[in-house]
Amino acid sequence: MKRLLLIGALLFLIFFVPMHLLRDAMHEAWNTIYEEIQTMIETIEDWAEQELSPNEKEIEKPLLEEPVLHTFSVLNIEIGTPFHEVEEELGQPERISVNEYGTNWHTYHDHYRNFLKIMFDEQKKVAGLFTNQDLITSRNGIRLGVTKEEVENILGPPLTRIQKGMYYYQLREDEDYQIFFIDHCYVTIFYDKHNNNALTSILIVSKDMEDRKKNLYADASRELRNGFEYQLFDLTNATRVRFNLPPLKWDERVRDTARMHSIDMAENNYFNHTNLQGKSPFDRMREDKIYFTFAGENLAYGQFNSIFAHEGLMNSMGHRENILQSKFEYIGIGVAFNSQSQPFFTEKFYKK
Repeated sequence: MKRLLLIGALLFLIFFVPMHLLRDAMHEAWNTIYEEIQTMIETIEDWAEQELSPNEKEIEKPLLEEPVLHTFSVLNIEIGTPFHEVEEELGQPERISVNEYGTNWHTYHDHYRNFLKIMFDEQKKVAGLFTNQDLITSRNGIRLGVTKEEVENILGPPLTRIQKGMYYYQLREDEDYQIFFIDHCYVTIFYDKHNNNALTSILIVSKDMEDRKKNLYADASRELRNGFEYQLFDLTNATRVRFNLPPLKWDERVRDTARMHSIDMAENNYFNHTNLQGKSPFDRMREDKIYFTFAGENLAYGQFNSIFAHEGLMNSMGHRENILQSKFEYIGIGVAFNSQSQPFFTEKFYKK
C-alpha cells in the first residue's frame, strides 16, 4: 500500500509540479523506495541466517600457511609456538588429559572437525603436536594422503632405533609407522595400509620432551589411565568424522565393563576377547545389564600410548570395521597396566 501511494504521488508530481521541483521530488521518492528494498533484503538475510542450524551451516576449511621455522606445522601451529598465540588462534581446548610425558594433551576440535592435540613444556611453548585430519602443512610437500614411498623419497630413511636412558630400542621395519628426526624433533608418520599406505596422521614431539620419558612406557597411574581412555575416545571420533560418520557417545557403564576386562588381562597375563572363565564380550555386557541389539569389541596391548593403539587398530581390518561401523551409537573404553606399565586397551561399541 505504501508503495502504491508513492507511485501515485509521482504521477501527481509529473502533471502538476514544475520540472526543477519534480526532479528533486522524484529523486527523493526513488531514494525512499531503494532504502525500503535494502531493508527488506537485510531482513531476509538475517532470517535465513537464524533459520540455519549449526549442522546446516557450511564449515570453512582452515586457511593453512607454510611453516615459518620448522619443516611441519599443524593448523599453523609449530613446535615452539607460545601458549598465548595458541590460545588466541584456537581458544579453549575441548579436553585436557594426562599423557605419558608427565604433562597434558590439550585437545581442540569443532565437533571433531579440525582435530588436533597440543602439549606444552614448562616454558608454556608447544612441545608436541598431533592430528589425523587434513591440517598438516610442510615446506617439503608432505601432507595428509601422500604415500609412504613419497615420504621416504623426501625425508630419506627413517630411524631404526631410539635411545631411552642407557638403552637403545630397536624399531621394526615392517611397522605401519616411521619415525624421523627433524628440526630437533621426533616426527612419527602413520600410514593407512588399507589405503595405499597413505599418510593418515602425524605426531611431532620435541627432543627435549621425548628425553623426559626415560623408558618406552610411562609409570602407570590413575590419571594416565583416564587420559589414555579419553584420548582413545577422541581419536576414534575424529577418525569417524573424517570418514563422514557421526561421533559415538561416551557410555560410563560400558567403560566399566571394558576396564574390568583390561584389568583382568593385565593381572592374569593373557590377551583375548574370551576371558579365563570362558565369557565372551557379549556375556560380560549382559552380566553388567548393558542391553544392546548390536555390539563389538576391540583390544590392543603394548602400544606406547593411545595414538599408537588407535593407528594399529585402524590397520587391522576387523578392528577398523568396528571403528567405522555406522550402526554403532555408544562406546566405552577401559585401560589397565601390567607390572611393566604396559597398557591394555579395551574398546566396547554397541547400539541399543
